[in-house]
Amino acid sequence: MHGYELLWAPWRARYVKSFAKKKEDKTCIFCEAPKRSDEEALILYRGEKAYIIMNLYPYNAGHVMVVPYKHVASLEDLDEDELLELMKLVNLAMKVIRRHMKPDGFNIGVNIGRAAGAGVDKHVHIHVVPRWVGDTNFMTVTAATRVISEDIRETYKGLRETLQEVMQERNTSS
Repeated sequence: MHGYELLWAPWRARYVKSFAKKKEDKTCIFCEAPKRSDEEALILYRGEKAYIIMNLYPYNAGHVMVVPYKHVASLEDLDEDELLELMKLVNLAMKVIRRHMKPDGFNIGVNIGRAAGAGVDKHVHIHVVPRWVGDTNFMTVTAATRVISEDIRETYKGLRETLQEVMQERNTSS
């Protein structure tokens, strides 16, 4: 056919349709999420200047995003404290995912602008994607197939429990 396998992925249709809705309603999902409860919004951790949230349309199981509260389109629009907290939360996300899911590696990425692949191009965010040897490439354009084997709410629950353990260890060692 096209040189690749087809995999039924109905979540992609929701993802594509969500862009039309976003153009209509002008609200930012990353500004709205912190207004909801952690469990409802799938927020794993709230920092002072940024938070960690599950990606509703993950490239792989355990895919999270680190998002500043400030609504800016690019990293250079953040101050040093905001940038520092973003990177600290990337490290925290990796530590929690590594302990809970035992990936072989990670992709860490920032897509700035629609042309660079940003789905939400007006609010910068950092993707933290766990990877395993033998999984398919996370880029939809080049992937032959991709299977997310665990429900996002189950992943969220496990990561939250592991996060609580990590935070408890930090408090004990301080």
